[in-house]
Amino acid sequence: MPLPQTGAPGPELKSPREPRKSQTLPTNTWKSNSMKEQSMHHEDSVKPSLGMLKRTLFRTSLRTSTHKPKEDPGLFRRGSRFLFRSLRRALDEGLTAGHPQGPVVPEKPSRVTDGSSRQAATGMEAEDLEPQAESKSVADLITERQLVKAFEQLRYLETQLVADKTSRTFTQDPTAYARRAMDLCLHYDGMAAEIGAIVREALSSQGVDRDALAELAQVVHLEEEAHQTSQAEGDFLSTPRHWRQHWEDAVRLSARERVQQAGAKVIPGAAEGASDLAQLLAELGGVVRHDLHKVRLEMQPAYEATDLPVWETYLRAFHSAVAQRLQELARDARGCEQLYVLLDWAANVYGSPNFLGAPDLALPTEPLPPLLEPALWARLESDYTSFLETKITSCFDSILQLEQNRWEANEDREVLQGLYHAPLSIDVHMLVAEHVKAAGAISAELETTTLQICARALCLFVPRFEKAFLASKAVSEWYLGAYINACVELRTSLLARFPGTIKELEKPLVAATNSFQKHLLQIAQQDMQPLFKVLYTKTWLTQDTLRPLMDKVVDFAHHLEHVTPSLAQETLQEVHRFVVREYLGQVLRPRERFSGLDRVNGSHKMNLDAQAISNTFQGLGSEAKWLDQAILSVAEVLGETYKDDIRRHLETLIQSYPDIRREHILAILALRRLGRRRNQNLLQHTQDLLRAAHAIRPPSHRVLFEEIEVPTSVDVLITCI
Repeated sequence: MPLPQTGAPGPELKSPREPRKSQTLPTNTWKSNSMKEQSMHHEDSVKPSLGMLKRTLFRTSLRTSTHKPKEDPGLFRRGSRFLFRSLRRALDEGLTAGHPQGPVVPEKPSRVTDGSSRQAATGMEAEDLEPQAESKSVADLITERQLVKAFEQLRYLETQLVADKTSRTFTQDPTAYARRAMDLCLHYDGMAAEIGAIVREALSSQGVDRDALAELAQVVHLEEEAHQTSQAEGDFLSTPRHWRQHWEDAVRLSARERVQQAGAKVIPGAAEGASDLAQLLAELGGVVRHDLHKVRLEMQPAYEATDLPVWETYLRAFHSAVAQRLQELARDARGCEQLYVLLDWAANVYGSPNFLGAPDLALPTEPLPPLLEPALWARLESDYTSFLETKITSCFDSILQLEQNRWEANEDREVLQGLYHAPLSIDVHMLVAEHVKAAGAISAELETTTLQICARALCLFVPRFEKAFLASKAVSEWYLGAYINACVELRTSLLARFPGTIKELEKPLVAATNSFQKHLLQIAQQDMQPLFKVLYTKTWLTQDTLRPLMDKVVDFAHHLEHVTPSLAQETLQEVHRFVVREYLGQVLRPRERFSGLDRVNGSHKMNLDAQAISNTFQGLGSEAKWLDQAILSVAEVLGETYKDDIRRHLETLIQSYPDIRREHILAILALRRLGRRRNQNLLQHTQDLLRAAHAIRPPSHRVLFEEIEVPTSVDVLITCI
């Protein structure tokens, strides 16, 4: 930074640290025009001084704006505050000593490196002065960034000025003190500005000027040694200038500028989506990573001679700058994708131990503050989950639409691992797993919230999907089996993977499974129902009317082979129970009544049918062997020639099927036609057996006769009478 000079460069003081032949002062240390100044009029002397001061400040600001980035505007104001206190104090001393009233400003502001000074002003003898014609001015040294030499000269002149002030040299000429103090102030401020420029250029430039950084570090240390304690109130000279703090401020400003410049060409918005924001954050991470590597590998070695905490200061500066940038981006983030990109970058990219890409980069001893304030983080998560809820609902709508398109297109049916397969289960699994995994990468709390959102959306989707499917024309054994498999898979896998978290899914999935299973059974029942009408008829006695029914059973069982085994077995047993129940219902509600030989033949045919039904279902894998005895017991009652053994057959029937009722016994006896007294005895005996059976054991879950409706007929009434 070019600093104020008056005229061409003249002789300069050597640094007190440089070797010299004697302890004499230079002959041209200060140039004094006191005789000329005392003879000038007050008004004439003010204008040149103010003009020179303006030119000095202008030249300083000009170099600041053209040579390096924008400087802290408070530098000169802070220095001037102390300077004018000292100036006022000096003027007060001059007035009390008889100096004329009113400010007397010199014709020219003196240079720190002015060519000459009177012996009265310096208090030194002529023989003690040493010519410095070849030395550079302090401003030139600062411009060339020879900060140590510049500081040594300034410190020497400051010490001399303090000594002159203490000896009351300026009693008759306080403006000379003010002029020299102003020069010191401007040069110290210029050095501070140069420190800031060096710090900022170290990151913004391609290479690193290690000599300039070493000069910076050394001059900060020298200034702290020279100015250890604050002076009296109002005394500007020899006061601490806090260049260490100024260096830290410059580091923070430099880091903030670098972070703000990263991704400056990318302006993320709602219309652009998350890709632009991701690009911006990627560039930001690259800049931070590159700059911190540069600090560690190139800049820190230049500071080794001092105790400046280089790495910790830069790390905290960049952390603070990144936090500020993320807060700005968070205010403009819109939509689920942008919010997730922001949260994910903060938690998983920047928060990763491998973010800097070098394991030897040490962290500061104290933990860094959170990148985003807890309140802001909570707000971002809340906004993200709000958008996520809408998005997941929309995703389930898309899944439903995809399935409807498959129904309409009648796509080829898939069999996966031997089971009917629909993409429904995979789509739901991918949807839930994707969002839960993404949320879990950010925080456990967000993962739990996302699970709850998915569970609520799925609980609403399942009954909506069930209703849409059952109302469509695609209902068939294949689709019903595929969706039964999908519900079972969702129920087992999701609940196993996320136990206790989405337990509310149990109820809608079980309800949908039962509904699909019920409709699957209805298809089978509708196909088989007409075939029962020919049973227990004259035609039935002479023809194999059971075979078509068993063929339907076998065909239906082929579909069950591609259904989840547990539900396939349950469905097969239901079909088995349906066949036995409808067979008995047709027998107990006969269209024709048999007597004599026809009744005996009918009993024999029932035995054959019972065996055929039992063998068929056993071959298909049905485990409902408890159904085998029902048709046989009724057939034995009808065909028993020794009437006393009918009691035993009825006892077996009641013990095997406790859900049988009195009206069923009446219907069986009406088919047998035993006579009033025997019927009354058997009815009384079976009634006692039914009461005893219900008292001993609770009603069984096995239901057969309870679902068989037996209307009251004339024969039944006659049997009761």
